Amino acid sequence: MSVDVRPVTGGRDLKAFIDLPFRLHANHPLWVPPLKLERRIFLSRRLNAYFSHAEAEYFLACRDGQVVGRITAQVNHASNDHHGRRWGDFGWIEFEDDAEVLEALLSAAHRWLAARGMERMVGPMDFQMNDECGVLIEGFDLRPMVRQPWHPRYYQQRMEAAGLVKAVDLLMWDLEVADRAAMLPVLFELAEKVQSEHGIRLRKMTRRGLRKDLDLFGEIYNEAWKDNWGFVPLGGKDLDAYAQEMQLVFDSDWFMVAERIDTGEAVAIAITAPDVNQVLMRMNGRLLPFGWLTFLRKKRYMDRVRVGFLGVKPEYQHTGVAAKLYVEHFDVAAVTAFKAGEMGWILETNTAMNRGMEAMGGRVVKKYRMYERVFGRS
Repeated sequence: MSVDVRPVTGGRDLKAFIDLPFRLHANHPLWVPPLKLERRIFLSRRLNAYFSHAEAEYFLACRDGQVVGRITAQVNHASNDHHGRRWGDFGWIEFEDDAEVLEALLSAAHRWLAARGMERMVGPMDFQMNDECGVLIEGFDLRPMVRQPWHPRYYQQRMEAAGLVKAVDLLMWDLEVADRAAMLPVLFELAEKVQSEHGIRLRKMTRRGLRKDLDLFGEIYNEAWKDNWGFVPLGGKDLDAYAQEMQLVFDSDWFMVAERIDTGEAVAIAITAPDVNQVLMRMNGRLLPFGWLTFLRKKRYMDRVRVGFLGVKPEYQHTGVAAKLYVEHFDVAAVTAFKAGEMGWILETNTAMNRGMEAMGGRVVKKYRMYERVFGRS
């Protein structure tokens, strides 16, 4: 039977879109089922701040009446305006192990983007680089952490056979944050001098002050990450959305700001989230009947963290404040239940950060690949 691809229209199609990975991956022990209610809210054009500066279409691939694949095509106008380009993105990719299904999905996304004047298709990203993104190409034996996708091996094989080419790889570094002996001694030396020589101290965020501190995060992010591949500046609506999302994983031990003592200027920030996927894997995508109780008791199930953001304003990168943030992570691990985690993703081209992870005793345990297709090529 041929593959038919159609846009998602109405609640029944949206349910099928959300449910597809449950059918494809439910029997795999490492796949973590997302919370279906959260996915429905995230896909809402009315509720997701992404749609204040972007547009998207959702597609289902069907064969003989059964959904066999899904994809989104989206245009991030904020990204294109910032970089002065016409790129489109694809994301939310899930498909049966069938070349015809994948090609039908990619063709639908391609046509939708080309009709809007785009010159290139990049992805996958669900919907942006700070959401789930990339195709897993290494680390198939590890459970994904919060905001990490998991894919079977055939995803990479099928995508490359379909003519998608590598854009960049994203690295996840494993850190045993309870093992201070693995860190290079120079990091401790640099950390000790941050306050005495540069007048910079650390403070922890509070739940009440989280939204205000996220304005500082946006300021630092827009400076420290601006030269990164895939960077999009964060605006007020993006930060409002982050404030709501981070309330679910907030832990004052792991959300920290470095600031100047004399002026209070924020110069660096680290946002590390307890791995809520360790909770979601017990809930099977549902709050009812007892999933809500599991989530309320989430601290008893979590012992790993994901260092999602750690950045320093360029003019303060000589001060050793990054080392101070690294050391604080090890100090927190010594007095909490969280003893290990992952840092990233980090671009393979980010030499400074990757060297920093090596200095902390880290090792690359997962790789995610971003692909692209330049229009006019197969």
